[in-house]
Amino acid sequence: MNATAAAMIRPRAGEMLPDLGIGACPISPVVDIVFSRWTTPILWQLEAHGRQRFNDLRDLVDGITAKVLTQRLRQLERDGLVSRTTYAEIPPRVEYEITELGRSLAPVFSALVNWSGDHLARVASARHDYDASDRPRP
Repeated sequence: MNATAAAMIRPRAGEMLPDLGIGACPISPVVDIVFSRWTTPILWQLEAHGRQRFNDLRDLVDGITAKVLTQRLRQLERDGLVSRTTYAEIPPRVEYEITELGRSLAPVFSALVNWSGDHLARVASARHDYDASDRPRP
């Protein structure tokens, strides 16, 4: 890791980083929190469409099951990235919304969108070249 990258992850003077199991790679806990299988599409849709009811959010996140959506929303709420509001109505109404902490990931997602636009064609080309060679498949 270069000095600039190391400086970015060091706490400020007098500040302690929480023990999130950082270990040798300080990015690992962030990847675990933000980039697990369904987290990114859920956050993306909540940012794009605003507050959503459960079934509406499930319809927006293509391919997710109700069980998995429930699990991911609970974890996102626990991590502070999504808030859940329950309205005392008959039948009860529950809505989910991205929090300010969740919105703070927007630059990360934007950087990834830009990277994919700039580099995914090269990745596809590299895969094609690799697959066409006599090297063992991954």
